[in-house]
Amino acid sequence: MAGRHRPHGGSLQAGNPQASHRERTAKKKLCRSDERSWGTGVCSFKGEEFEIVDLLSRDYAIRDICSIMGVSRAGYYKWKKRPPSKRDINREKMIELVRTIHEKHRTHGYRWTAAYIRINEHIDISENYAYKCFRFLGIKSETRHQIHCKPRKVRDRYPNLIYSTWETVDRPRQVIVSDMTAFKICYMYIEVTFYFDVFTKEILTYKVAERRGAREQYTDGLNDIVCLLKGTSAPVILHTDQGTVYASMAYNELIRDTNIVRSMSRAGKPTDNPVNEALNGWIKEELTVDFGIEGCREKRDFREVMERYVRFYNEQRPCFAIGYDTPENYRKRYNKGEIKCKGTFEKRELTTEPKFVRKRRATVLSESDLGNV
Repeated sequence: MAGRHRPHGGSLQAGNPQASHRERTAKKKLCRSDERSWGTGVCSFKGEEFEIVDLLSRDYAIRDICSIMGVSRAGYYKWKKRPPSKRDINREKMIELVRTIHEKHRTHGYRWTAAYIRINEHIDISENYAYKCFRFLGIKSETRHQIHCKPRKVRDRYPNLIYSTWETVDRPRQVIVSDMTAFKICYMYIEVTFYFDVFTKEILTYKVAERRGAREQYTDGLNDIVCLLKGTSAPVILHTDQGTVYASMAYNELIRDTNIVRSMSRAGKPTDNPVNEALNGWIKEELTVDFGIEGCREKRDFREVMERYVRFYNEQRPCFAIGYDTPENYRKRYNKGEIKCKGTFEKRELTTEPKFVRKRRATVLSESDLGNV
């Protein structure tokens, strides 16, 4: 009986059928074909290899090809002589039937085609099987009204110069962010545009729109920023989303001859501007709960509350992100030299990978290093 014992390696162990089953299952999962091919699993994977051998056998020796592909010549010849199974024949017939019906009724999809075959051809076919036929043939339902994607007038007009490096900002007026937020109060819909200093979290300026959808509050706020930065030579990054006003030529013409450099979030990525999104949320919460802005009945009252709040925010409100200091005092401390510029912003590494992914990878690597010690 000892002569019948077969050597085994890897994770297959004698007397351990569970390990053998797990390895066979893993092989089947690894040997998946592409989505266009029908078969899956080890047999299909081998069949594809044999097809490659058959194709290359016209120019190269079968022995060499089989050696490179890691298959046996006996298996290749057996595959070549094997007649198609009944299942393969039925599959080819069904694919051809689906193709014929689709050519006659191109406006319908796979569900309708499956129902049509069941009713008129008296063949039991599931919707999932018809869907696979559609995918294999590369076909889909057609319509008289074709949907065309209109290209955006502005597609990434300005690159994202920040991504997830917000914590590297190390001086006031180095990065300024702007966004619009809306308040629904009583019968009024009021839009407010803020400009924040990322380092001090200070509200540099804000503008209340005169009407819904107005553009003036954006440009007026930018004019305030240009005046605020007059006389400075250090480059300033103005980061916004890809809104129509922020991307317009009229808006960006205002900073043509200034030291302001434009930066934009990626389309559909509000997380590219987390500072503005977070501050907008806190501001709305405090205006509603602490300042009772929902009690305003006129826009004049709204403006008075906003003015009072901005003064409170900059001069009296402790901010967690800057060590529970006020934005105005934090800026004054920097100007006095109490807070040093670390030079981290110039050394930042731009990447589209989120910060939490990098942190998780670093944690896994550190744990693996500790395990190897």
